[in-house]
Amino acid sequence: MQDTSKQYNAVIEKCRTLFVNKMSDYGSAWRILRLPSLTDQIFIKAQRIRGLQENDVRKVDEGEVSEFIGIINYCVMALIQLEKGVVEQPDMDTEEATKFYDEKVALTKELMMNKNHDYGEAWRDMRVSSLTDLILQKLLRVKQIEDNAGKTIVSEGIDANYQDMINYAVFAMIHLGEGE
Repeated sequence: MQDTSKQYNAVIEKCRTLFVNKMSDYGSAWRILRLPSLTDQIFIKAQRIRGLQENDVRKVDEGEVSEFIGIINYCVMALIQLEKGVVEQPDMDTEEATKFYDEKVALTKELMMNKNHDYGEAWRDMRVSSLTDLILQKLLRVKQIEDNAGKTIVSEGIDANYQDMINYAVFAMIHLGEGE
């Protein structure tokens, strides 16, 4: 479990660095995105990963890692949007956005550590392709919840699904050697 925590932190640091750098370049333009737009962005990334895993030929020279980073960062943005709501104009500076990023990641890591304890690190025996499929499944669930105006009868909410997608993407990146 200690290795998992260190590996998790290493992956998140790469994602966080990109998030901060993009905040410097673009500001918080992402704050105008509604949740379905963020969900669709995550879906595109996950579909691309699946395509990369299934196709022999690549026409764009970017691999799975950059797409998993995108999934993580878009999921964090979605968690922030869930809490703060959508705005008409960018309204956060880099420092404030990074504070929210760190809060959402800390909660998500805590969830992972609790589940990891209960499941006995079963993810270590999973394939990256299975983690990709689980992310896609979570995305389809989120889309259904969004289509149901956020209402669920017995299921966990959208936030738990975004957190699970972050954790699956981190696990995939660890498998791909990014958490070393």
